[in-house]
Amino acid sequence: MIEGGLPARKRRQGERAAPEHGSLHPGSSRSRTTAAVEGPAPSVRVLLADPQTVVRQGLRRILATDQAIEIVGETGDGRSAVEMAERLQPDVVVMDVALPELNGIDATRWIVERTKRTKVLILTTVTDDMAVRRGLKAGASGYLLKAAEDLDLLKAVKAIARGASSFSPVVSQMLLRGYLGNKGGRSVEDDLALLTDREREVLRHIAEGKVNKEIAAELSISANTVETHRKRIMEKLDLHNTAALVRFAMRKRIVT
Repeated sequence: MIEGGLPARKRRQGERAAPEHGSLHPGSSRSRTTAAVEGPAPSVRVLLADPQTVVRQGLRRILATDQAIEIVGETGDGRSAVEMAERLQPDVVVMDVALPELNGIDATRWIVERTKRTKVLILTTVTDDMAVRRGLKAGASGYLLKAAEDLDLLKAVKAIARGASSFSPVVSQMLLRGYLGNKGGRSVEDDLALLTDREREVLRHIAEGKVNKEIAAELSISANTVETHRKRIMEKLDLHNTAALVRFAMRKRIVT
């Protein structure tokens, strides 16, 4: 794993050699890769972010079969992914949702906001509707499942690098069902699961009628940090004022 503040360590050509077989899960025989040959310089720079070393190794082997793709770094946690994306400015970050330190959804949001040019492809086993919608709202350009074929991953990375989107068929169907079934009223993002533990604490204090300075004193943080949490909560829940936050907190029984 490459720590956030260290230079990328895994860019040697020898580490990018393609195996005889390859898949998103090393050892699977569902799909095959072909050996890379000499050719033009890579045009798509990719950063990998996955908590499992064996998965990152498998991804490296698959992506190395396409001469247009170069792996510029890898990491096993979300915070390092953000730091490395800022420093390395890759074209695409291939990222899992379940990352330590900072989850993949929040890391996606930070990367999109801070780098502007870098696109994010979420590659995960998580298929629930809420995770997909959160990922897209955070700014991900694609959502691919790890059961995908090698060729699907290669196509997705290159499509996203040129500004297109890419989704697994099951995700596309999920989004279509959600679009057709969402008939207004309550936002699909209106869910307590969107918030971090700290954001829930801040929300509880807001719902109790406390101002930023009072909340800051309670949580031993600055008033500016409280305001940042407040804005982030509103953004995640798609709510636009304190009254709406209070109603949400009461509906979720954070306060009574």
